[in-house]
Amino acid sequence: MTPSALRSRLFALILLASLAATAPRLGAEETQEVMNFALLDHHGDLRELRRSGGKAVVLFFTANGCPVARQNASKIRALRERYLDRGVSVFMVNSTIADDRRSISKEATDLRVWHVPVLKDENQGVARHLGVARTAEAIAISTKDWRIFYRGALDDQMVEGAQKVEPTERYLETALDAFLEGRPVQTAKTVARGCRIEFDAGEGPDSAPVSYSGVIAPLLEKKCVHCHSAGNIGSWPMSHYKKVKSMASMIEEVILTRRMPPWDADPHIGHFSNDTSLSVAEQQTFLRWIHQGAPRGEGPDPLESIVAQAPEEWPLGKPDIILRLPQPEKIAATGVFDYRHVTVLAGNEEEAWVGAAWVKPGNRKVVHHVIARLKDGGRTDALGQRETFVGWAPGTTRGRLPEGTGKFLPKNARFDLELHYTANGSEQTDQTEIGLYLLPSKPARRFESVPMVNVGFEIKPGDPDSQTQAFYGFKNDATLFSVTPHMHLRGKWMKFELLLPNGKRETLCSVPRYDFAWQQTYLFKEPKKVPAGSWVQITGGYDNSPMNPSNPDPKKTVHWGDQSFDEMFLGYCNVAWEPEAPKHASR
Repeated sequence: MTPSALRSRLFALILLASLAATAPRLGAEETQEVMNFALLDHHGDLRELRRSGGKAVVLFFTANGCPVARQNASKIRALRERYLDRGVSVFMVNSTIADDRRSISKEATDLRVWHVPVLKDENQGVARHLGVARTAEAIAISTKDWRIFYRGALDDQMVEGAQKVEPTERYLETALDAFLEGRPVQTAKTVARGCRIEFDAGEGPDSAPVSYSGVIAPLLEKKCVHCHSAGNIGSWPMSHYKKVKSMASMIEEVILTRRMPPWDADPHIGHFSNDTSLSVAEQQTFLRWIHQGAPRGEGPDPLESIVAQAPEEWPLGKPDIILRLPQPEKIAATGVFDYRHVTVLAGNEEEAWVGAAWVKPGNRKVVHHVIARLKDGGRTDALGQRETFVGWAPGTTRGRLPEGTGKFLPKNARFDLELHYTANGSEQTDQTEIGLYLLPSKPARRFESVPMVNVGFEIKPGDPDSQTQAFYGFKNDATLFSVTPHMHLRGKWMKFELLLPNGKRETLCSVPRYDFAWQQTYLFKEPKKVPAGSWVQITGGYDNSPMNPSNPDPKKTVHWGDQSFDEMFLGYCNVAWEPEAPKHASR
């Protein structure tokens, strides 16, 4: 190599090193693993970060009416179309307090980006977690390690108070191309030029100090301690401040992913009397406290004053009949268990009507749910199963049937108790009991859990949203008190709709995130009158893809079956039938 060529080579290396040294880099905090989160989009569909698939996820923060965000909307649409086949998922995120789903949908329609999912960050938790202070900031995340490889503006077209005719630098696209081609991202951070995001407590997440003693601990006691206490199913007890402080980051994660408290109904559809969720304001309070460092502050620790007491034996009083497992059930220390079915005799010598039932789990550490069904007598449902009398899962509050209703108990009734257990790390036993409370006479209306079922579905291997539906037609007038969805480990979402004889359609309940671990019944605050000739339709979807962490086998074609590695498509309408009008003799 000649001296001049050597000098040129050295100059080029020095120049590249200089450029590398001066190129914007992400700080240590910005390269940390991005916490998982799950948000509803403007269509009401759930979008979870860790189930996005592909190679990268792009989040673009927006707000209704923000001129910079609006002018970038068409670029986001084009970006999504360009990179969709290259394994990049593109979402818009709205973290503005004032914007609701309806107004977001209108804005998306006006800007012609209605098909781009706009995720509603209602509690501003995602913006807080990612440190986003302005709209029009884009964040690109690798799905390999869930770390940010670019954040900032889409391009250099926008500046404060002005803009270029055309951008000269397309920062995000350049970063995406480099990332997808396995090259280093030279410019990993730029300045976003959008509108300021106003947080719920002022200019930032650390303003308006939150009191542990006066606010956080009472919220935990109200919403969480009934499961997270000694002897209950919660994985750790919320017994004092130090324990809660040590789990603060985990509390943030389960709030952002909508896993806790366990309540999966869409908050914008229907009102339910047994809603256990945190309100948006409560979520914001928790997240703000966590981002402040989860401080202890002044005052006593209310959690320490909660004495670990066994639940009241029979809150409704002494039962008339007690259904008790004939012998203790043994639960192994580890593993995933199939449902168990045990026959229990009621011992009643006469027919009767039941107005209330109370499940008393023998071991709340491991009992996940209990369902009691008649084995003979009573009515048979569409599955050939006898009538369901009562069900229980952690957090269940219902004990009495609605006033003036009851369930028929045949003479010498036999029950099938379906039991689902979860391991807790040590061998356990359980001897659950169910108390039945008899009515003095036949009630005015019969209460029944009516199943809607489809046993003929087929779920293809790898399908991320295999959809099916089922119907039930009401031949008689009824009052609908609650609904219960049921699928297995691939269950993704389910929706209940009422189709009235006049052609009107009403969404009763939408469950955008179905969770097999929590068998929820959704009790309407105001019962629904259902006239004869109405139909209830349930629609749902399964995730049989590798992105479903609970999927037993994404390569398998799945049909109906009793085991959890099979699937079910089943929804219950819990109704009271109106008495039939007396028939008058014709003249």
